[in-house]
Amino acid sequence: MTISSALIAGVSGLNVNASRLATIADNIANSSTYGYKRSVADFHSLVLNNSIGAYSAGGVRVSTHREIEASGPLVTTSNPTDIAIAGRGMLPVTPASALNSKTGALPFMLTSTGSFHPDANGVLKTQSGLVLLGWPANNDGTIPSYPRDTNAGLKPVKVDMSQFAGDPTTKINLGVNLPATQTQAGATGGPLDLSVEYFGNLGTSQSINATFTPTVPASGQSNTWTMSLTDSASGGASVGQYQIVFDNTRGAGGTIASVTTISGGAYDAATGNIALTVAGGPISMNIGIPGNAGGLSQLSGSFAPVAVNKDGSPVGNVTSLEIDANGYVNAVYDAGFTRTIFQVPLVDVPNPNGLISLDNQAYQISPASGSFFLWAPGDGPAGEIISNAREESTTDVAAELTQLIQTQRAYSSNAKIIQTVDQMLQETTNIKR
Repeated sequence: MTISSALIAGVSGLNVNASRLATIADNIANSSTYGYKRSVADFHSLVLNNSIGAYSAGGVRVSTHREIEASGPLVTTSNPTDIAIAGRGMLPVTPASALNSKTGALPFMLTSTGSFHPDANGVLKTQSGLVLLGWPANNDGTIPSYPRDTNAGLKPVKVDMSQFAGDPTTKINLGVNLPATQTQAGATGGPLDLSVEYFGNLGTSQSINATFTPTVPASGQSNTWTMSLTDSASGGASVGQYQIVFDNTRGAGGTIASVTTISGGAYDAATGNIALTVAGGPISMNIGIPGNAGGLSQLSGSFAPVAVNKDGSPVGNVTSLEIDANGYVNAVYDAGFTRTIFQVPLVDVPNPNGLISLDNQAYQISPASGSFFLWAPGDGPAGEIISNAREESTTDVAAELTQLIQTQRAYSSNAKIIQTVDQMLQETTNIKR
């Protein structure tokens, strides 16, 4: 009968408003939880087939979901491995309890933010046990090509804080002014020496010794020098000899006119680089491009190493970690150099709201979310990784309190329906009397 259906509709109204109250309570309780995504209760009417002349109340149903796609405001922190995401995508993580599992692949989970710290084994994880995953880098800091539609290439981000490492020298820029007076007739023609330190593959300090010998003509000026390079790591053996002729015209006076390779690695006129092979590893030495300022020059009467610089550092150990906007995890060494050890990708799915919610602000791929794809941060639709930052809860306490008042009124109204139906049934019972 319609009175009974009204009673059932009132009961369903109490139930769904109780569910809505539970989501509001959860949202308010987690208003200070980093990375929390607000829960929402949606009501759906239930319509029953009615006979002619009568109406049967179906009531209401409720469905709940999390607004995972919504992003909370970002706040700065003092920890460089606190990370959040500016834009689309989520961080790949796995539970710390699974690291010692022998069953195969690690469980694949997602989160939008995290405060990661290295544990005793150097593994980056949160206090709640979420381990950050990333693509391991090669020894030279480059990231290999990994498959993007599977998590097979992802490994726990790990750094050995007590590990020593070297930073071999790969480039030397030789900016030296040679005295023009030494290539004139009657000059002494004595050689000029310059020693440039470099660091080998084992972190040892070695040197490339350059000797510049002028060509002194019988008359006039030759503007020609012979540069001889030797390597201290191989007992002073020669690694290259080059004849350098300088321009003496008004527009390009003092710049390199030509370089002739006598022995050693070839000189590339397009880049100004000489490919040297020394005992400590291959090194590219830049002496300048013909016709351009910079590198070697021949001006005035003074010998001046004006701009000699190189890369590389002595052996050092890790002092801290940094994560940049492109997801590169860089180990910072006390010798002053950094080395990329991992890259953290961002995980994108077609429907983030379809992800399965887990504890500790973690989520799991589901049929409703669609298949995932791994993007390098900043590529495609993916956002950027922000270090020294956390994402706050998406809960708006003022809005939740407003909905709390509405839910309370709706609950009271449904309770009133039950009370009214009870009175009507009592009147019907009294008819017999």
